[in-house]
Amino acid sequence: MSVPGAVWLNGSLVSPDEAVVSVFDHGFTVGDGVFETIKVVGGRPFALRRHIERLHRSAQGLGLAAPLGDASLRAAVDAVVAAAGLDLARLRITLTAGVTPLGSGRGESEPTLVIAAGPLVPWPAETTAVTVPWPCNERSALAGVKMTSYAENVVALAEARKVGASEAIQPNTAGNLCEGTGSNVFVVQEGELLTPPLLAGCLAGVTRALVLELLPEADEANLAMAALAEADEV
Repeated sequence: MSVPGAVWLNGSLVSPDEAVVSVFDHGFTVGDGVFETIKVVGGRPFALRRHIERLHRSAQGLGLAAPLGDASLRAAVDAVVAAAGLDLARLRITLTAGVTPLGSGRGESEPTLVIAAGPLVPWPAETTAVTVPWPCNERSALAGVKMTSYAENVVALAEARKVGASEAIQPNTAGNLCEGTGSNVFVVQEGELLTPPLLAGCLAGVTRALVLELLPEADEANLAMAALAEADEV
């Protein structure tokens, strides 16, 4: 069965059915990679410049060198979006350390760069979220890096779905509010819009940054997990 969408793999457009990455790729064996996920509406990727900038920051945090400059990366994204031909799509850019010997050490190969687009199901206007006890480590050497190592997020989200929720909200090691498995968290308390600071360990979300820019009255603050239950809105 044909898979809808399109893929750009290390310099070439290929069909999703033919896109293949080596089983020795470090992104596959140990999760040594970074990524960005971008919403595409009407053939236009949302906030692409901001996503590319964050991809560079994440790559730098992991010690990876992006094989393309920004202009070439944008051209590759445009080619994938055009080839996918989807009005509403999810586009993902994945950069890994490439093919390496088995183990944690990196080899000398070129990095792997994949840009893939597939259908996106619209989100509902409202959803249900639950809290989970497993903390994000705000002291980690990779705090704030959007890594391909998402197994902890997978476990937390699976726990949420057991009770009919679509998101799991996590604390940090200090017990304060951190983030969701795929979202930043804002709360409204007594008319004030608040979100955890980046030093709390949360990812520097693109939409988070836009909200803070568009609403100067919004602020960053360390929030206890209890703030979720006390808030007027989350």
